[in-house]
Amino acid sequence: MAHPSQLGLQDAASPVMEELLHFHDHALMIVFLISTFVLYIIVAMVSTKLTNSYILDSQEIEIIWTILPAAILILIALPSLRILYLMDEINDPHLTVKAIGHQWYWSYEYSDYQDLGFDSYMIPTQDLAPGQFRLLEADHRMVVPSESPVRVLVTAEDVLHSWAVPALGVKMDAVPGRLNQTSFIASRPGVFYGQCSEICGANHSFMPIVVEAVPLQHFEDWSTLMLEDA
Repeated sequence: MAHPSQLGLQDAASPVMEELLHFHDHALMIVFLISTFVLYIIVAMVSTKLTNSYILDSQEIEIIWTILPAAILILIALPSLRILYLMDEINDPHLTVKAIGHQWYWSYEYSDYQDLGFDSYMIPTQDLAPGQFRLLEADHRMVVPSESPVRVLVTAEDVLHSWAVPALGVKMDAVPGRLNQTSFIASRPGVFYGQCSEICGANHSFMPIVVEAVPLQHFEDWSTLMLEDA
């Protein structure tokens, strides 16, 4: 969960998000070192009155400043490609949930169950209980088992939406007439918040996403109770 004045990303709640955080720190360190080196060169060139013929015309320096940036780009590209392939891997999911975007709410259908589905609307500010978050709470949460691979099929009924939960490292466009898929593994039980990340109309900021990860036994009890109520 993000908090006011936060400078970094949210704490990771899935293995993929942990990889993304590590890659972010890796790339940021490279950017910091390059910026420091360039700033040093600028200050040195402006402040000193000495010149060196090897700097003005040197084949070796030209080779270095051609090869070094290419090597740095490779150091950034290789871990990036690795994470991209990891994010696309969907191996033997334990649960499949279909998320359907509407103007302006989400519908969830649990494909492994015959009649398990519901709509998820934002709770209005005046109806919030103490401790609940404004614009982020939903009347029905998407409940999933923790430490289990979950596949999410994402689509939309009317206009473009985007199903995004930052703590889980998940963001997938919801396109009418198209079925996109993504997956995640919640590393620990908890409640994770997200919002529609595609401008979808007047109430775009009022269709939150709430994913609640619970132990497997609690999930089975919840699904049984939902099926009985249906």
